[in-house]
Amino acid sequence: MSSTRNPVFQATLLIAFSACCFGSLTTLTLLAMQAGLSLVNVIFWRFCLAAGVLFVLTWHSRSSRSLDRTAWRLMAIGGIGQAIISYLSFKSLDYLPVGALAFLFYTYPAWVAIISAVRGREAFTRPRVIALAMAMSGIAIMVGMPSAKALSSVGIVMALGTAFLYAIYLPLIHDAQEQLPALLSSFYIVSGIAATFLFVGLLTGELKLPVSPRIWVYLVFLAIIGTVLAFGGLMAGLRTLGPVRTSIIATVEPFFTAILGAVVLEQSLTIAVISGGLLIAAAVIILEQSSERGEDVAV
Repeated sequence: MSSTRNPVFQATLLIAFSACCFGSLTTLTLLAMQAGLSLVNVIFWRFCLAAGVLFVLTWHSRSSRSLDRTAWRLMAIGGIGQAIISYLSFKSLDYLPVGALAFLFYTYPAWVAIISAVRGREAFTRPRVIALAMAMSGIAIMVGMPSAKALSSVGIVMALGTAFLYAIYLPLIHDAQEQLPALLSSFYIVSGIAATFLFVGLLTGELKLPVSPRIWVYLVFLAIIGTVLAFGGLMAGLRTLGPVRTSIIATVEPFFTAILGAVVLEQSLTIAVISGGLLIAAAVIILEQSSERGEDVAV
């Protein structure tokens, strides 16, 4: 394996791993809510615990750095950007079924590619266009192509708005983290999100300390797997791959969510889900192989 391939190959694995970790969120959040915790509490305690873990893991890195402009910028991006995205995505479920929301939200790699091309940061290369088309097709097959006639226009606008905001959010994180270690970048982002949901929880009066050991188990898994490992992998891979390739590779997330749902929640794993997952896997391989040949280099 060549020295030029190593960083790209490793970053591809990191993003795929990160997407799988993020893919555990739906199942773990559902289990925590079924155990009696409200959504606001699940989100707050997830990020609060994750911030605590990252605080310890990044102690040495932080001791040699001041709380500078980069740190505040990452906290603002996480606290404001993620809060708005989370609110819109959950609120759109009042108007859309889960499958339609997933399809509309996962148009965000296309928005990332368009925005990056307009900014002159990452060009539309042939491998990227092919991989993007395959990933979008895989998502459509997995969740089913929604019929516009059957969907609420308000829900469609909100879901597409969430996808567009995430397409802005991802490049902002890429640019803001600069040369910070991946876990330190994650600490600042997660701390910003935790602060936002602390404010929301106090404002709504929903915030409470979980008492069930089972809930704490779910929260620890959410914090470690769905946050620390997920954000750490995302930050590390994003620096090497850039927003476009990162967003395409991250479409493995709903496929892993479906597999986890089948294993943990005993949901059915259909041929459509498997077929869609294979298309997404093929898209990831195309990106990785094209990068090895120097045809798909991020700027």
